[in-house]
Amino acid sequence: MTLESLVRAPAAPSTRPPLVLLLHGVGADETDLFALAPALDPRFLVVSARGPYLAQPMGYAWYAIDWATTPPRIDPAEVEASREALSEFVREVCDAHGADPNRVWLFGFSQGAVMSFALALARPDLVRGFVAHSGRVLPQSLSRAAPPSALSSLDALVLHGRSDDVVPVERGREARDLLSPLLGGRLTYREYAIGHGISPESLGDAAAWLAARAFA
Repeated sequence: MTLESLVRAPAAPSTRPPLVLLLHGVGADETDLFALAPALDPRFLVVSARGPYLAQPMGYAWYAIDWATTPPRIDPAEVEASREALSEFVREVCDAHGADPNRVWLFGFSQGAVMSFALALARPDLVRGFVAHSGRVLPQSLSRAAPPSALSSLDALVLHGRSDDVVPVERGREARDLLSPLLGGRLTYREYAIGHGISPESLGDAAAWLAARAFA
């Protein structure tokens, strides 16, 4: 496999189950969001992937961030490399576990949400929809987005905490405003009275949103 990961099989044997791919934030690893798997519909195949780069002082990342600059500077080449790795990983997981390639869903938090935007917008042929929690849209993700006609079946749920002191809520609102012209009514945006984290309420909303679309 292109990336290290943890896997939760569907609770009952299923032919071509839908896939939820969990993408963690910087400094975490595949165990972080895997703890959310019990909250997701048991019919999903759930895979939690590890970012390919070591982060300092611990964990892993999808791309490097230079915190010494204001604002912090990212490594755009690593963003692209991770997007390509995730594209390959989606195909590998579908082949290895028999997941339905037409029902692939992303659930990313923080830097994982940034990568969810990047992958879904560039490769709507691989991703049916995504949940982006506490993240932002990078300019390069918009510049590499597929044509609007290719985005016609992509669904998105963007969630953000109003007290987020890591990725300010303005970034979530910016993502909403940037994606609305591309996705129209297929974009749902919600805010919560939380900081930089996932609450029981936001997790419940994400789980319900995913199940409603994957098993409609």
